[in-house]
Amino acid sequence: MKLMVLGYSGAYPSKDSGTTSYLLESGDFHLLIDAGSYTFLELKKYLNPLDLDAVVITHYHHDHIADLGMIQYYRQLNRSVDSYQILPIYGNVEDPKHFEDLTFNDVTKGYGYTEGETLVIGPFNIKFLKTIHPVPTFALRITERETGKVLVFTADTGYLDKMIPFTKDADVFLADTYFLNGNEHNGVHLTASETGNIAKEANAKKVILTHLKENIDEKLLLDQTKEAYGSNNVILAKKDLVVEI
Repeated sequence: MKLMVLGYSGAYPSKDSGTTSYLLESGDFHLLIDAGSYTFLELKKYLNPLDLDAVVITHYHHDHIADLGMIQYYRQLNRSVDSYQILPIYGNVEDPKHFEDLTFNDVTKGYGYTEGETLVIGPFNIKFLKTIHPVPTFALRITERETGKVLVFTADTGYLDKMIPFTKDADVFLADTYFLNGNEHNGVHLTASETGNIAKEANAKKVILTHLKENIDEKLLLDQTKEAYGSNNVILAKKDLVVEI
């Protein structure tokens, strides 16, 4: 499978990046993970938004759903194409108001998920873990059934012991790493050392730092993560980054 970074900035757009959004591809199946700001334009670099097969939303903070409405409007205005289908959008049901917004006319249909269950979405099995964050938020463990390859995305989270078994032996650990060391157990986002420790204990093979804070010392963030992880196999998310998993 192939992971494409559409946006990686935390909280609001910065530098040349929008906020959280990733495109995961397996064969001809295209799964959008979150839909932060700039998602619509970045997505169009890779495919027509009508060709999306499914969307998974980790939580309903604006920096993760800002462009979801744009995708819905685009599909609404282009329903005449022969290949048009209603787009399934998966989101948590603990926020009923926002969950209802996932269903839009005959354009998109919302489907709920809960912690601990595993959904079959196209070629993927996706398991959910509730994280530590001010609103209901869920990490994703995505397994490509054909290859057994695993991507774990923390979504937004403070440190959580359960993240270690959830991340066990992941091929790629895509981790919300918003803070440098010294801000541990803040209940909102991971620090560099917390990300590194989880990756080490879970035996994750590769770490990608995302949800990056504007003007953070990126070299120090990398160095602190590598030290805790005990490996140099750590990179920063960046726009247009493509990772084969």
